Amino acid sequence: MKLVVLLLYSQAAYSGYVILFLLLNLGKTILIMAKIIHLVSIILYSVCVTEQAYFLEKDFIDKINEKATTWKAGINFDPSTPKEHILSLLGSKGVQIPNKINYKIYKTQDDGYSSYVEIPIKFDARKQWIRCKTIGEVRDQGNCKSCWALATSSVFADRLCIATNGDFNQLLSAEEITFCCHSCGNGCNGGYPIKAWKHFKRHGLVTGGNYKSKEGCEPYRVPPCPYDEQGNNTCKGKPTEKNHRCTRMCYGDQDLDFDQDHRYTRDYYYLTYASIQKDVINYGPIEASFDVYDDFPSYKSGIYERTENATYLGGHAVKLIGWGEEYGIPYWLMVNSWNEGWGDNGLFKIRRGTNECGVDNSTTGGVPTI
Repeated sequence: MKLVVLLLYSQAAYSGYVILFLLLNLGKTILIMAKIIHLVSIILYSVCVTEQAYFLEKDFIDKINEKATTWKAGINFDPSTPKEHILSLLGSKGVQIPNKINYKIYKTQDDGYSSYVEIPIKFDARKQWIRCKTIGEVRDQGNCKSCWALATSSVFADRLCIATNGDFNQLLSAEEITFCCHSCGNGCNGGYPIKAWKHFKRHGLVTGGNYKSKEGCEPYRVPPCPYDEQGNNTCKGKPTEKNHRCTRMCYGDQDLDFDQDHRYTRDYYYLTYASIQKDVINYGPIEASFDVYDDFPSYKSGIYERTENATYLGGHAVKLIGWGEEYGIPYWLMVNSWNEGWGDNGLFKIRRGTNECGVDNSTTGGVPTI
C-alpha cells in the first residue's frame, strides 16, 4: 500500500514539474511575442512618421503645372521633407458650413457697412493702412499646428492698429492664445479660430512679438522653420512641438504688467460672403480658414484653385488682407504663416466667389475695444 502511495505521489510530482516547465516556457514565449509586437509597432510608427511627402517631388509638381490653369507650382519644401511635417502645419478646425447652430453668429449687418455703397475692384490693406506695419508681416508658426492662433492674433493686432490710427503698432501674443486658451483647442495640435475670438472678448490678449524677439509681454516661443545654407528646412525630421505650459507673466518686456497689458474685442463672429469685403474695409484684415490639398504646399504664384484629384491634407488658417481680379478671375489676397520663403514671398491668392476649398464660408473676426 505504501508503495502504491509513493508511486502516486511521484507521478503527481512529475506531472507538477511538467506543468511548471510548460508554464515557464509559455511565459517566455508570451514575453518574446510581446517584445516582437512592440518592436514591429515602433518600426511601423517610424515608417509612418518619416513617410516622405510624395507631393513635394518634382514629378508631382510638374503634373500640377500640367493641370493648373490659373496658378503655378514650384519647390517650396525639400522633396525629402516628411509628410508629418507638412501635416504639422495644418491646425485649423475652422472650415465651416453655415447651419442652424452657427449661423446665429454670422455677421451680416454693421452700422459702418452702409457708408460703402460700392466695393472697390481691388483692395490691399497694406496700402490702405500704410502705418500699420503688422498687416503685411509674414509669420513663421514653426513645427506647430498653431496657424489658428497666429492668424487670429495677427488680425487682432492689425485691427487694433487701425482702430487707434497707428498708436498701437505691434504684434499680440500668439504664444498666449496658443497655450493658455484651453477651450480653443489643443495648442500645437490645432484649434478653432472662432473660439480664439471668443477668448479675446472674455479674457483679452497680451502683446508678444516673434521668437526670441523679447518684444511685448509674451513673445512666441516656438522655434521658426527657416532654410539653412544648404537649403534644408531646419524643422525637418523633428517632432511636432509639444504644448507649452501656460505662462501668466511677462517674460519678454518685463517692465510690462501682465494684467494691464491685455487688449479686448467687443464681439466675435463669422462673416457671410456678402459681408467679408465690407468688414475688411471698415475694420481691417480677417482670419480665413480653408481645406488644404496636396497641391497647395507647392503654390508659387497666380490664383490658387484645387487641381483635379488633389488629396485632402487638413485645415489651415491664414490672414485675409484684400482682393482683386486677374484675367477676369476674382481672388482673395492672403498672408500665410510658413515664413517668407514659401509661395509668393509668404503670400498667396485663392479664387474668390466659388467657395474654393471652403474659404468663402470660413472667415472670422472681432472689433477691438479702445
